Amino acid sequence: MKTGTATLTRKGRAWYDTGHAWIYRDDLARLESAAPGDIVRVLDARGATLGSAFYGGASKIALRIITRSDEPVDEQFFERRIRESVERRRGLGPAQGALRLVYSEGDGLPGLVADRYAEWLVLQALIPGTDRRLELFADIFNAVLAPKGIVCRNDARARALEGLPIEKKLLRGDLAGPVEVREGEIRYMADLLGGHKTGAYLDQRENRDAVARMARGEVLDCFSYQGLFAIRCAGRAESVTAVESSEDALAAMAKNAALNGLSNITPVAGNAFDLLRAWHRGKRRFDTVILDPPPLARKQAHAGDALRGYKEINLRAMHLLREGGILATFCCSHAVPPDLFADILRAAAADARCAFRVIAALGQPADHPVLLNVPETAYLKGLILQIAA
Repeated sequence: MKTGTATLTRKGRAWYDTGHAWIYRDDLARLESAAPGDIVRVLDARGATLGSAFYGGASKIALRIITRSDEPVDEQFFERRIRESVERRRGLGPAQGALRLVYSEGDGLPGLVADRYAEWLVLQALIPGTDRRLELFADIFNAVLAPKGIVCRNDARARALEGLPIEKKLLRGDLAGPVEVREGEIRYMADLLGGHKTGAYLDQRENRDAVARMARGEVLDCFSYQGLFAIRCAGRAESVTAVESSEDALAAMAKNAALNGLSNITPVAGNAFDLLRAWHRGKRRFDTVILDPPPLARKQAHAGDALRGYKEINLRAMHLLREGGILATFCCSHAVPPDLFADILRAAAADARCAFRVIAALGQPADHPVLLNVPETAYLKGLILQIAA
């Protein structure tokens, strides 16, 4: 079958040479015999082959580089990439744990996410190129790992930018309900079809452990979702107040707490911004506060509002800390880089008239690999701070 081609402008070639995995539409000089989802040969202005890429017709990102070699991109290629990606995770988590097995560009498989929850897999196709080949990827994972089943979670917002429909379905196996997962000393139930993300926030796995080691006294966990930060801390803390606005998430949290035999977690339904403001007025105090809000800036255009939101929630949290208290705070907005997040926290600390020492700087675990040449693969940042005397 004839392969389509995409010829880069001089500017596009210069951008390609930086090592970034995306080519924008404005950097294409010519496109031939290509439809959305096709694998195309990438050419320079002289017609020399630079590699291969997935072509997308809807978003500003026209090409996502698959390989920089002149090699066939076929079923054997994808199987090799998947096997290599799985092998890189060897030793990162127990068999009954949860782990990201493929992280899109971070593993040389742009637009594909694959997560393991115990003996189950969840696949997510974010672009036409991976959407079209989802059954192929399911077959490969079936051969490589022989899971109990495979779930499709094609409900990420990024699909809308590519003109793709939103859907959730079972690709393989018979899923009776939530899947039990082990994480360190705890267990939790992951709803692979109905839960956030692909069933849980896997990127915070190691950070939950780090925060739990520092947690003490009375703990406040905001934006708690299914309570994994709260549950990890409850074994060491005196008590945990877990704030969550979703009734379904609160119910899941209660089940997870019971699964671990914990009785010192108090779920609170409500908006974290409002509750922290009210508790500040009421002079309520905590020894440890955890902030893990959803992304407040999904686009660069929303960055201004996000900065105000991040500053406000952190300022409120700082006001609630007792002397020597611990604040574990996170930001998962791509539009807010680490330096800017630190600036926000410095401004909040100044307004709160508190001095903090940095106990730890946190980020993504190794199963969410960051590519140096693709800064967009880095999104999660966090700091554990302690009020200094």
